[in-house]
Amino acid sequence: MPRTITAYSNPLVKHARDLRDKRHRREKGQFLAEGLRILTEARDAGRLPVQVFFAEASAVHPLVQALVADVERAGGEAIATTPAILAKLSGKDNPQAVVGVFEAWETPLDALDRDASSIWLVAERLRDPGNLGTILRTGDAVGAGGLILIGECVDPFSVEAVRASMGALFTVPVARAEWAPFLAWLRAGPGQLVGLSLDGGDYHGARYDAPTFLLTGNEAQGMPEEYAAACDLLVKLPMLGKADSLNAAVATAVMAYEVLGRQG
Repeated sequence: MPRTITAYSNPLVKHARDLRDKRHRREKGQFLAEGLRILTEARDAGRLPVQVFFAEASAVHPLVQALVADVERAGGEAIATTPAILAKLSGKDNPQAVVGVFEAWETPLDALDRDASSIWLVAERLRDPGNLGTILRTGDAVGAGGLILIGECVDPFSVEAVRASMGALFTVPVARAEWAPFLAWLRAGPGQLVGLSLDGGDYHGARYDAPTFLLTGNEAQGMPEEYAAACDLLVKLPMLGKADSLNAAVATAVMAYEVLGRQG
């Protein structure tokens, strides 16, 4: 049976609010996700929150009722609360109807099955949570085997990244690694490493061999020279205007569909 919490000072509210902070997420091994659509997709992917906060007014919604029932059946806790507290948790003036506290997880490189898909996404020192979330969403759209984050990337469990992923965080495996271990893992089996680079050739005339690992560099600096040198192929997108490059997430999406259409 859901409990009702209306006080900001409640320890559960404070804990959930603190999960907006990276340090607290790491200490507790948990993160926040918000929105009925995202939480429903998480449930469909086999992941339920350990706590779900929902506005009392939304309790009549059949999807909210189903989510609450599944959380409680799995041993989690359902908490009816106020829109003001939901706004505090989400950091938005117009909060979603539900906010969930999830256990974080790690996917080691060795757990990835490179035969699971013909395309994989790799991002190096990605700094913007919106870009990370959008790349995850692209990965879901193209059926990527997963997203591999190289080096000091933004936290994929940040509220902003989870929000931008629109649920793809729960459907696309995410692994994190340093460059040397990643390259060693990649070269231990089949896989073409394709880097997006301003020094590359025409993306449209290239041959892409499955499984293709599409590497996108840091938003501001691109990828280091040694990373580019390790790629099997460097390609670039033509820039016909005055801008010198596309947004990292947009470039990744364009290339991902190009790879799918031209894999030989």
